[in-house]
Amino acid sequence: LREVEVSRSEHLHTGRLAMALTALAINCTLKASPAESSCSLLLSQAQHELEKLGVSCEQIRAVDFNIKPGVTSDEGEGDDWPMIREKVLAADILILGTPIWLGHPASVCQRVLERLDAFIGEVDDEQRMVSYGRVACVAVVGNEDGAHHVVASLYQGLNDVGFTIPANGCTYWVGPAMGSTDYKDVEDPGEEIGKTNAMLARNAVHLAKLLKQAGYPGASQ
Repeated sequence: LREVEVSRSEHLHTGRLAMALTALAINCTLKASPAESSCSLLLSQAQHELEKLGVSCEQIRAVDFNIKPGVTSDEGEGDDWPMIREKVLAADILILGTPIWLGHPASVCQRVLERLDAFIGEVDDEQRMVSYGRVACVAVVGNEDGAHHVVASLYQGLNDVGFTIPANGCTYWVGPAMGSTDYKDVEDPGEEIGKTNAMLARNAVHLAKLLKQAGYPGASQ
């Protein structure tokens, strides 16, 4: 009986290890490190909720790297995207964060999406993109109306390139129209932000685990 209990315990432990998840947050702020970034703050808060659920997280700033324009996975000498691409594909959860500029995602965010576009042509024999089985969420900050528009744009782009969006897979904060206050300067943004971040984390982890257990079917199934 003791041997059976040990075996069962080892099996459960192995199962937990097999379900260990990782997350990558790409901050598309226009501010290079180490400048303070409201987008970084919101992403960090969402990551904290993921870490509570046992997810290992990493955050990078796209603007700190030389991401060349283009729609392939490698645009040649000096292109830092191949390294970022490896991080994206190594993670179970991707969080794409952007500020709002002129009512749209930051230009850096658009470039990230354009480079992810290469996944559309990178498929296996069953027409599954290399990004299949990975969850994507969105974080948006700004000082003007437009968060829903930006989230919708990013959702569509991420879905197009093979990611799966969980229910309530976004978190955002916007100040008053024509205002000048940044999220990082707000002393108390309210409890709703915290609740939203926690919901994003729970749903993303739930979906990522399901996709690990049973991936998408191939074209012939």
